[in-house]
Amino acid sequence: MPAALPPDPTPETDPATGLWAVAALHRLAERVEATHVAAARRAGWSWEQIGDALGVTRQSAHAKHGKQERHV
Repeated sequence: MPAALPPDPTPETDPATGLWAVAALHRLAERVEATHVAAARRAGWSWEQIGDALGVTRQSAHAKHGKQERHV
């Protein structure tokens, strides 16, 4: 679902507009990450390999994405 535009778009220097953009980018990054973690798991990557690629521990990668794997 695409993010809704801010109620009253303002100039680029407005903190509300900038923070709205940051939040939208975070949501997009989370979706891209989940997509590629799922692809890596289907390709046989270990949680250690995924964690290394993401710059986190294997435990952290599994804690964040392991539950999605069971629902796919």
